Amino acid sequence: MRFVDEVQIEVKGGDGGNGAVAFRREKHVPLGGPAGGDGGDGGSVVLKADERLSTLMDFRYRRKLLAGSGENGRGKDQYGAGAPDLVVSVPVGTQVFDAASGALLVDLATKDETFVIARGGRGGRGNIHFATSEDRAPRRSEPGSPGEQRKLRLELKLMADVGIVGFPNVGKSTLISAVSRARPKVADYPFTTLVPSLGVVSLGLDRNFVMADIPGLIEGAAEGAGLGHRFLKHVERCRVLLHVITLDPDPDRAPLSDYDVILKELERFDSELAKRPMLVAVSKTDLPDVTKRLPVIRRGLKKRGVEQVLAFSAATGDGVEPLMLALEQLLSEHTDRPAPRAEPLARRRREEEEEAALEVEYVE
Repeated sequence: MRFVDEVQIEVKGGDGGNGAVAFRREKHVPLGGPAGGDGGDGGSVVLKADERLSTLMDFRYRRKLLAGSGENGRGKDQYGAGAPDLVVSVPVGTQVFDAASGALLVDLATKDETFVIARGGRGGRGNIHFATSEDRAPRRSEPGSPGEQRKLRLELKLMADVGIVGFPNVGKSTLISAVSRARPKVADYPFTTLVPSLGVVSLGLDRNFVMADIPGLIEGAAEGAGLGHRFLKHVERCRVLLHVITLDPDPDRAPLSDYDVILKELERFDSELAKRPMLVAVSKTDLPDVTKRLPVIRRGLKKRGVEQVLAFSAATGDGVEPLMLALEQLLSEHTDRPAPRAEPLARRRREEEEEAALEVEYVE
């Protein structure tokens, strides 16, 4: 599915129905008088945050959202039916801006949160409401009021517990594909990942968190270089950051300078991002050159105030489990989620394999 994180749409609430002008003309009903009913109210356009959605792709083909109009009033005191609201689902993390002024109208950052973005018009009153002692047969009614109409800009900022940041081709996509069911494109050239990917990391019963693979950042990303101008905004919603560095064949790059550049770009984009809880990890430890330089990298990061530096290889799985457990621990320290239970991932996997073996034996 194509990833879309910004669209412009037009919404309009339904018009209210017109009030009716009618009089009763029934046998055995003397002096029936006015009998025109009210028009029904128009439906409103309601946005609802849905955690099952992860893109604004649907709005590329649905640029106008129009709610139904209310029915007109009828004779015999019959009121017109009101139109139902048009409830439109959007991904959690969608921000709604007024297209003309640029003002933020609502930030749908909570599951099942709703917001009425365009109210429907009220139905007009029928002539039964205008009868007086001086005018017992009024021949006037009210028209229904039009529904609200506005142009909007929807902008999606992904909601994730952990955001993976780093230069292109440091192994971010390989990592998220190894620990979750996310399947981003993986190749041995820069900017392989062109859109963010979300994956759920499961560490046991009621122990999971959402990880986001942010496309690679480069120097000048805060000003629009590379893909940073489009995807740095997705980092803002991440509770914890995983900063991945490694050796690169490019002679102009080094792990420590990469770390400094990414940290600088995060700070330039949003000063709060650089203060976000962060874990630093060195990837591709299956390569001999990376393993050889690991002590030097750790000493350099320690001088920069980074005490804990983990290392892993997503290709072989070495160090991945301690990394995931460290991220879970960091999340528990900086959010309201409960502290993780001391249950090694390897032990859980062994128990699952034993249970699966018993099931096969029982079936046979």
